Amino acid sequence: MAIRRVIIAGGGVAGTATALALSKAGIEAEVYEAHPSRGADAGAFLTVMPNGMAGLAEIGAAEAVDAVSYPARTVTLLDTEGQRLGHRPIDAPSRSLTRAALYRALQQLAVARGIPVHHGRRMTGATTGADGVEVTFDDGGTVTGDVLVGADGIHSRTRRLIDPAAPEPRYSGQHVVYGYTPGNPAGLDLDEYYMIRGGQAFFGLTVPGGDGRTWWFARLRGPQPAAGLSPGQWRDLALSACRDDSTPAHDLIAAAGTTVVGGDSYDIPTTPHWHGARMVLTGDAAHAAVPAAAQGASMAIEDAVALATALSEHDDPTTAFTAYEKRRRLETEETVAASARMGS
Repeated sequence: MAIRRVIIAGGGVAGTATALALSKAGIEAEVYEAHPSRGADAGAFLTVMPNGMAGLAEIGAAEAVDAVSYPARTVTLLDTEGQRLGHRPIDAPSRSLTRAALYRALQQLAVARGIPVHHGRRMTGATTGADGVEVTFDDGGTVTGDVLVGADGIHSRTRRLIDPAAPEPRYSGQHVVYGYTPGNPAGLDLDEYYMIRGGQAFFGLTVPGGDGRTWWFARLRGPQPAAGLSPGQWRDLALSACRDDSTPAHDLIAAAGTTVVGGDSYDIPTTPHWHGARMVLTGDAAHAAVPAAAQGASMAIEDAVALATALSEHDDPTTAFTAYEKRRRLETEETVAASARMGS
């Protein structure tokens, strides 16, 4: 029997892109997101690389993302003294935007296409049968569908339902802090990235044309996770790591105030089981990477296209899931490993 209705746990990039891809393939999809709003992790920003933009084009979402993003044109590498070590163009089209803007663009597009997107509904469990899957939520409600897509992130509940022995995410030994500084006090060229190999941390700076702010991030060494810090504490942690460098990073971070978000960096080198009976993983739930390679969102978008294609081509869920995994596993695991090497 053809797969007609898909329940998606998670309304981030992976979940919403999957819903859009399924809808384009003629398969009904419904998204359930745990967060009550569209701004989860709103302070962070990211770059959608050319492979991700190609995936967005396939599902008719590239124009919506273009409208809320900025081009990423070149990258310049600097040392602790601010001296240039290298310079190269970034493959086009690459687009920089806040994570919240990407969520909003994809979710608004989904709603405009008639795809239900529910907020504040956290999945707690799922049971499968011969004819489908029943998903339960923390509010006591249930829904049924032909399959469940776990797009519920690095700490995926779906991954545990598929395999209770699935490995835990691996702490990378780094924290990542993101912030925004008013204006362009360092006089950086617009739409270019400046990567600084500092003495104690790695920094990235960019000034998207038209945004009016300098966006920056810092990857900091940390032997233990530091979750729970306030925005000011994350800012001070980033400041302390660049205090001895002769680069723009220190002054830019100091001027950011508390418009800062930080977190600990984790990855998942491999997930033994991507799918089970009528349940399948996508995005970070299957293959989370540290942000060094800037491929997290793009891999999730590529997953969405591959999974929708497989579900539209195969009536049997297991056959479809196997085809999807065959297409995506090797490439994503190689990217996760490469990003880990870059991050270290």
